[in-house]
Formats: sequence, C-alpha cells, structure tokens
Amino acid sequence: HSTILETVWWGVPCLIVVVLGIITWRSTHKLDPYRPLDIPGKPLVIQAVSLEWKWLFIYPKQGIATVNTMVLPKDRQVEFRITSDAPMSAFFIPQLGSQIYAMAGMRTKLHLVANYEGVYQGLNSQYNGDGFSDMHFKVKVTDGNGFDKWVSDIKKKPDHLTIPQYKKLVKPSKANPAAYYSTVDSNLFKRIIMQYREPNKNLHQ
Repeated sequence: HSTILETVWWGVPCLIVVVLGIITWRSTHKLDPYRPLDIPGKPLVIQAVSLEWKWLFIYPKQGIATVNTMVLPKDRQVEFRITSDAPMSAFFIPQLGSQIYAMAGMRTKLHLVANYEGVYQGLNSQYNGDGFSDMHFKVKVTDGNGFDKWVSDIKKKPDHLTIPQYKKLVKPSKANPAAYYSTVDSNLFKRIIMQYREPNKNLHQ
C-alpha cells in the first residue's frame, strides 16, 4: 500500500474527467441554438413555418411574409422562431449554421448571423413526403440599406396573407415558386401553433 501512488492513480483520472466535464459543459451551452449570439444590436426576428412542401417566412416587425425565399441583413443576428403546420421538417441553411427541427404545436429557436453578402441555399433535411426533394428556399444576404429597400418593395406587393389566404397556402403543393405578401395577420404564427393545442381553433377547416 502506498498513499502517494494511490493518490496519483486515482487523482489524475479524476482531474482529467473534471477538466473534460467543464469544457463539455461550457461548449455545449455556448453552442445551444436557443442561446443568443454574442453580437451587439437587436436581432431580426423571423418566424419560419414548414408546410407541405414549402417554407413560409413571416417578418413580424416588418409586417410582411414570403414563401420559399428570404432576405437577411449582413452582420445582424437573426432569431428564427420555427414551427410546422405539416409533418416534421428540419430547418437548415448549411453555409450559415445548425439545423433544427420544425414540429407541429411546438416552437423551436435558432440564432444565426451572415457575415458575407451573397445567396445561400436553405433546405429541409428531414424526409417528410412526396415533395421533400423540392422543399428548399433561397436566402439572400445584403447590407442594411438593401434589406430596408427589399422590405419597402415587398410592402408594395398586391397579395395579403390573411387567414383565408393562409388556408389556401397550407394545402400540399410541390416546387412552389417564391411568393410575397405585403401584409400578414399579426397573430398568424401563434394561431398556427395553438391550433394543435386547442382543436376548436383549427386553421385547416
């Protein structure tokens, strides 16, 4: 028996486990998609809804909505609030960051930032039916002035995303072209989620 040797034999492995545990704990929480990025400024909020088989993007502060396309301002944090009004999908922009699932009746979150202007491809990485292969979208990154101009241009579009219009949009379709809505029902995202918790509020009827 040697107290010194046993202290070394047990102490070194325990110390390694503690150090690795601390590193893992910090790294895991730092990479949590729900955690806001360490970037100054207020994030741009975009509500993303997966449908069969297309993506709806709502800009609540700007009061506009798009289908299968979005524009992001360069160097500004974006907070995606994500849900589904269809079978489970996975929201993913490979060149910008992590994927996260979109599930009916739930809201997931993802924080991203684009540091370079350009056009990126977003997609659904979760197989969910016949139109899965065409369920992708374009992401254009521009400067702040370009983003403001884009919003202004969308506000001039003739289509409005009312509840009756949404009931038409939610019907299954494949390879949808981009669509733009100059106004959007202010409670639409919340109603999409709550219909799965309160069946009497079903938007599909």
